[in-house]
Amino acid sequence: MQTRRIGSVQVSAIGLGAMPMSIEGRPDEARSLAAVHAALEAGVTFIDTADAYHIHADEVGHNERLVAKALATHPAGADVLVATKGGLRRPGDGTWQKHGRPQDLKRACEQSLARLGVEAIGLYQFHRPDPEVPYADSIGALAELLDEGKIRLAGISNADPGQIRQAQDVLGGRLAGVQNQYSPAFLSSRPELDLCTDLGVAFLPWAPLGGITNAGELGERHAAFGEVAAELGASPHQVCLAWMLAASPVVVPIPGSSRPETARDSAAAAGLALSADQLARLDAAVFGGPGADSPAAP
Repeated sequence: MQTRRIGSVQVSAIGLGAMPMSIEGRPDEARSLAAVHAALEAGVTFIDTADAYHIHADEVGHNERLVAKALATHPAGADVLVATKGGLRRPGDGTWQKHGRPQDLKRACEQSLARLGVEAIGLYQFHRPDPEVPYADSIGALAELLDEGKIRLAGISNADPGQIRQAQDVLGGRLAGVQNQYSPAFLSSRPELDLCTDLGVAFLPWAPLGGITNAGELGERHAAFGEVAAELGASPHQVCLAWMLAASPVVVPIPGSSRPETARDSAAAAGLALSADQLARLDAAVFGGPGADSPAAP
């Protein structure tokens, strides 16, 4: 497994997004545990979760508890960097509510610590800017959590370039990661990716396949991905992730999965070698026309 860095920690070049295991359409627990274990056995050492990944109002932290159980029941679990997020809530009616006050973030962090069963969270991320709270105040809470030793790395999610720079400043140069939506179908975060490359900050694309549930659809929508996949005996899904890795050494995609077979498929993309010609064709397919923004989601 190819590796990359998030802050001071070396992780697998492909991570695992655990969100599909806990929201609408989620599978039973046994399949979710099997999916996490399959990812670990394929060399994945980075898993992303959040306290807001659940359905009902009375099950906050469902995904964090699930990830903790999966790691505790596998020998490779101790080697995984777990990233979680705070500052976004699901009241149970299908909506998402922003809560970026420092006291909210600190309380959320304490609760995540308990659910994950750790003394310090590997990577703690501010989930989404709260327009009613100064951004510097929210990030200031992360700085305090770092200083207190309750989190080892601090990150932000769904941020624009100005917020990335502000977070880096408030954290005193300790910003470890930026998690934004990015895929061939959603290119709006390219400026953030480029800025992270300049700063040496990990860029963690969520929904890297554009929320596509059937990997074959990627090849249909962007023919070059299907063509390259056929040339390499790979899936369009894997070609997409390999294309992302080639974009910058700071990129660590976190494709979501709730099935062992898709978790393994994603992890295998880290070993896929794209030629210069193939990369040029993929870039031309993606950037040659306007990128179609997909609907915003957490």
